[in-house]
Amino acid sequence: MSPIPSTCKAAVLTRPGSPLEITDVQIPDKLEPDALLVKIERATLCGTDVHVRDGAVSPRSDGTYPPIILGHEMTGRIVRFGAGPRADSIGQPLAEGDRIVWSHGMCGRCANCVIEHQPTLCTNRRRYSSESCRQYPYLTGAFAEYGYVYPTSGRIRVPDEISDDVASASSCALRTVVQGFERLGPVAGHHTVVVQGSGPLGLFALAMAVSSNPSQVIVIGGPANRLELAREWGASHCIDVTQVVDSQERLSIVRDLTAGRGADVVIDMAGFPSAFSEGMELLRSGGRYLVVGQAHTRTVPFNPTDIVLKQATLIGSRSAGIAHYWRALEFLRQHRTRFQWDRMISRTYPLADVNAAFDDMAAGKEIKPVISMAR
Repeated sequence: MSPIPSTCKAAVLTRPGSPLEITDVQIPDKLEPDALLVKIERATLCGTDVHVRDGAVSPRSDGTYPPIILGHEMTGRIVRFGAGPRADSIGQPLAEGDRIVWSHGMCGRCANCVIEHQPTLCTNRRRYSSESCRQYPYLTGAFAEYGYVYPTSGRIRVPDEISDDVASASSCALRTVVQGFERLGPVAGHHTVVVQGSGPLGLFALAMAVSSNPSQVIVIGGPANRLELAREWGASHCIDVTQVVDSQERLSIVRDLTAGRGADVVIDMAGFPSAFSEGMELLRSGGRYLVVGQAHTRTVPFNPTDIVLKQATLIGSRSAGIAHYWRALEFLRQHRTRFQWDRMISRTYPLADVNAAFDDMAAGKEIKPVISMAR
């Protein structure tokens, strides 16, 4: 491998609402025990990254904005090990040059990690895209030529059959969907599933739903190119929100498709506040509603009596643990002939053009854009 330089290029956010700045960031010359240094190959752009850049979401719980490297969906090759075992989180051996995906740093010592087995609620989590790139370990975001893997971060070796681009997308969007489906429970052959949203979360949710062979899967979203891919991946029906703009009309279509009952399972991956109220209407009595796409500070009209009268089950799901990263990669590997995963990757941008990627995604021009670190 090439010698490791002392600095590397990274896309840094210095204040909300401003473009990212391509600047030199220090590469740590010493690693904590069990930490890794990786050369990032690819990083995919998440909608959350856009919200953080634009100031809609704070990168830190205290609301501050230090200079941070954005991005949390990435794959890279190991170039240096800290002291400790050279194996991934499921015991597979690791060596320099191996490709991995990795999680946020869950402490493994708090009540949520140890007692409740809910690492995504870790009270001491070290998050990517939240720590200052001016302080050690510096490289705590995806949009950089090198990345630091926290000692407490899970890490999984990427199967040879999975491309860098798709593996990167799996490390946020798909692993989040995997945990959501785990919390949701089984989807049966007679069920109708409605997926709200046709972005990466919605498309991965569609693929997981279709793989369970339900009676039908209805996707509500847009624009047209995303719905075209949804049909290719097995959506029974697609409702384009740019064409069917009234929520009551969309409800009527779903009712017609379900003999008036509504959906057995509704999955909110939309990211729009109004989707929640609409999803509750789409749900049949006794149905289950998985909510993943709601991450904002807005309130929406909702009468909790609906939960009682419908005897509905509401399920929230946030992020994922390292087991879900592995399951996401396995899902990609096992179903790679059924779904053309690369069809979700809409365009590749060099690191120098990272702001164009953000703008295009914000404008709905992209499904899952990729940032390439190759110079």
